Amino acid sequence: MNNAAARKKKQITIGLDLGDRRHTYCVLDEAGKMTREGSLGNTREELAAMARSYPGATLVMEAGTHSPWVSRFLQELGLRVIVANPRKTRAIYENERKSDRRNAMMLARLARMDPTLLHPIEHGSQEAQEDMLQLKLRDSLVRARVALINAVRFSLKSLGYPVSNPSSARFHKQVLNEVPDSIGGMIAHNVAAIAELIERIKALDTSISCLAAERYPQTMYLQQVSGVGPITSLYFVLKVGNPGRFQRARDIGAFLGLCPKRDQSGEIDKELRISKCGDRYLRRLLVSAAQYILGPFGADSALREHGLRLAQEGTAKAKKRSVVAVARKLAVLLLTLWKSREPYESFHTTA
Repeated sequence: MNNAAARKKKQITIGLDLGDRRHTYCVLDEAGKMTREGSLGNTREELAAMARSYPGATLVMEAGTHSPWVSRFLQELGLRVIVANPRKTRAIYENERKSDRRNAMMLARLARMDPTLLHPIEHGSQEAQEDMLQLKLRDSLVRARVALINAVRFSLKSLGYPVSNPSSARFHKQVLNEVPDSIGGMIAHNVAAIAELIERIKALDTSISCLAAERYPQTMYLQQVSGVGPITSLYFVLKVGNPGRFQRARDIGAFLGLCPKRDQSGEIDKELRISKCGDRYLRRLLVSAAQYILGPFGADSALREHGLRLAQEGTAKAKKRSVVAVARKLAVLLLTLWKSREPYESFHTTA
C-alpha cells in the first residue's frame, strides 16, 4: 500500500453500534461519503477482520456492556477508538426514527465533525475492570440479602409476627427465636439462604480488603477518613483511574453527578437537582459514607460540621441536601488525599 492510500485509510471513520450478538457498522470515507454499512458478529474474529480492512481508521462506539473489551481489542489492532458517552449524544437517543443503522451512521458523522461532541470516556485496563466487577458482584449479594430479609419480614408481619430490627448480619440468628416453631419451619429455607449469603459476603470482604492493601496501596490514604473503608476507597481508585485527569479537585463532583444541573436563559437561572451522571454505584457509596459521617457514630471533623450546619433547618429537604453536599466534599477530599498522599487532618482548613 502506497503512502496516499495509507493516508486515506486513516481518514476513514467507522461508526459501530454495539449489540449482544451482532454489531451494526457504517463506514465514511475521507470526504464523508458512506461507502459501506452492514453488521458483523460479536466475536473477536469478525472484529479483527474489520480492523484489517481499515488499518488506522477512527472507530467510534457508545459506552455499554461490551465497549470495554471491544475498545481495548480494537486499539490493540491499531485503530483509533473513541468511546462516546451515551448520555451526551442526544442526536442519537432522541432521534424520532432511531435504529441500529442510524445510530452507527450518526456516531460516525459526529466523530468526523467534532469528536468532542461525543464527550469521550476512557475505559480502564482489563485488570482494573476485573477488580471492579468483584466489587459489583459483592453488591449484588448484598442486595440479594436485603431482598430475602425483607421477604421474610413482610411475610411474618402479614401473619401477625412483627420481628425486631437487628443488623443484617444478625437477622438470621434472631428471627427464629422470635416466632413459633411452626412458623420457623416455614421460613427456615430463606433464613438458611440469608446465612449463606452473609458468609459469602464476609469472604468477599476479606478478599477485597487484601486486594486493596496489596495491589492498590493508595487506598490506605483514602481510608484515613472516618466512614471510608476498603470497598469505597478501592472502587473510587478504580473508577477514577488517574487522579491527574482533573485539573481542579472540585471537578470530580460533576464527574460523579453530585453537582446540580443547570437551565439558565437570560435572567432565569433555575435551581435544579443533581445531574446523577457518572457511576451510580460510586455515587451510592459516597452517599452512604456521608450518611455515616453525619450520623451518631461519625467522628468529629470539619466535614461533619459543614454537613450539620446545612441540616440545621431540620427539614427533610435540608437533610438530603446536607448529605449530598458532604458526599461531594468527600469526593474532593479523597481525590486531594490521593494526590498529596499526606496524613489526613480532620480539622484542616482545606477539608
